[in-house]
Amino acid sequence: MTDRPDPNREPELPLPAPPAPEGAALVPVRMVSEYVYCPRVAWLMWVDGAWTDTADTEEGRQVHKRVDAGGGTLPDAPPDEDDTEDIHARSVALTSERLGITGVLDLVEGDGGRVSPVDTKRGKRPHVALGAYDPERVQVCLQGLLLEEHGYRCHEGFLYYRASRERVRVPFDDALRQAALHAVHGLRLAAAQARPPPPLIDSPKCPRCALVGICLPDEIGHALGTAPAPRPLAAARPDALPLIVQAGHGKVGKSGGQLVVTLDDAAPVKARLPEVSQLVVFGNVSVTAPALHEMMRREIPVSWHSHGGWFLGHTVGLGHRTVAAREAQYRCAFDPGWSLRFARGAVAAKIRNARTLLRRNRRDTHPPDAATETLRALKRLAGDAGQAHDTATLLGIEGAAAAAYFGAFPLMLKEGGPVAFDFRTRNRRPPTDPVNALLSFAYALLVRTWHVALSAVGLDPYRGFYHTVRHGRPALALDMMEPDRPLIAESAVLTVINNGEVAPGDFVHAAGSCAMAPAARKALIAAFERRLEQDLTHPVFGYQISYRRLIEVQARLLCRHLHGEIDTFPWVTPR
Repeated sequence: MTDRPDPNREPELPLPAPPAPEGAALVPVRMVSEYVYCPRVAWLMWVDGAWTDTADTEEGRQVHKRVDAGGGTLPDAPPDEDDTEDIHARSVALTSERLGITGVLDLVEGDGGRVSPVDTKRGKRPHVALGAYDPERVQVCLQGLLLEEHGYRCHEGFLYYRASRERVRVPFDDALRQAALHAVHGLRLAAAQARPPPPLIDSPKCPRCALVGICLPDEIGHALGTAPAPRPLAAARPDALPLIVQAGHGKVGKSGGQLVVTLDDAAPVKARLPEVSQLVVFGNVSVTAPALHEMMRREIPVSWHSHGGWFLGHTVGLGHRTVAAREAQYRCAFDPGWSLRFARGAVAAKIRNARTLLRRNRRDTHPPDAATETLRALKRLAGDAGQAHDTATLLGIEGAAAAAYFGAFPLMLKEGGPVAFDFRTRNRRPPTDPVNALLSFAYALLVRTWHVALSAVGLDPYRGFYHTVRHGRPALALDMMEPDRPLIAESAVLTVINNGEVAPGDFVHAAGSCAMAPAARKALIAAFERRLEQDLTHPVFGYQISYRRLIEVQARLLCRHLHGEIDTFPWVTPR
């Protein structure tokens, strides 16, 4: 496979890079290397601040930690040519305002005024014609140019491959120097654009790339019609999972690299911080300052819920460090036509998924035609939602679909169960029966999941396109969770009821309302998390993916849709 040009894109003119404004950030040499490897990855890393660790990146970090631990300093001024004193300096930071680049050199060695940079790579020497790949050659050449800017003579550099313990000589000829400077200008020009460069097409570079789960090259190429069916998502399955604490008067502290949950005289429960994706607390649970500081440093969000499950907000560290996604989000949010098209897709997907859940879970004990009319109505309403002329009409269609769907909801409940789980109609604020209490709690869990996912990719969860903007209301999280209500939240509720995981005694009735006792909350949280871990076949891309990973992918695809990279958002509607 090769990186083929996109036949549907017009050729680009070799424009010069925009002039760097005074005080502009210097281009890191390592980012230039990434640009030569893949312009899109360089944009995502440098402009968008995106990053994720893999086994390869962690191994490389450990290699450079050992390299940078050495001693030696570079003289303040180049020695005379007749000076034969050896120069052996590690971890040398150099900048050049003229070239607009900065970098840290692993090793500089030589004598007199003639030196050579030595860049360490973790892998084995590649057997290619020039001895090394272009990104690596450009990187060490730019290091040589930095040395020349500081008065040293530098005609060659070396690449040291730690795995094979080999050095490769890289002569700094005119062609390589021009290619390196052209790459610097190319990265500056790409960074000045509002959207990232297009993804590579069917490239062998992508599967092992650390950013493949963020870049989504196959998914975007497939949506644009420029790439074949996507390869299975190559991003590693996350080992970290949410830590959920709902014990009243519990306390979450930190001990070393662990979170420690204590409750009265009970034995403490410990969780390793690398294995925690987020901390979710319900009710009167305290979190110590050291624990909060460490989680913010690691970008582990803390979600806060009331005792009854109402999502109050979340605490994060610095969060996403760029505003490009939010700027695109606000532009689209103030475009009524764009917002209506997006809302039509969300509501149509929600209705289709509700129909799918009913079709899959209706009980055989009911007459065959009991749900037939509802299924027909939902199919028709899904089509109507995709053609709605305004938001008011769309709201009416959604309301009609909800009435039909929840009218048939009892057909999915196990017959012969406790009378407490008889379902008549959907109600909330407060829910008046156990089924509605379970549904409301499951929706709170889902909106929290989407809130965290949207924040993680740089979007504003409070500025939506369909749900109205209201103080404290995460409108975008509510927009995005609509199609997932049947697939995740309502599916989890059906599971705990039909499997007998909750009992009538797990609910508290008072003043016409119904609340969940801790046992019911614990059972539903467990079912909800199990549902997130279940795999489905992606109806658009065709590969297997968990619901947890799907939410992250959908959030990232939403960014690409807002930037205009893909015209139609790929809503997920399993059959």
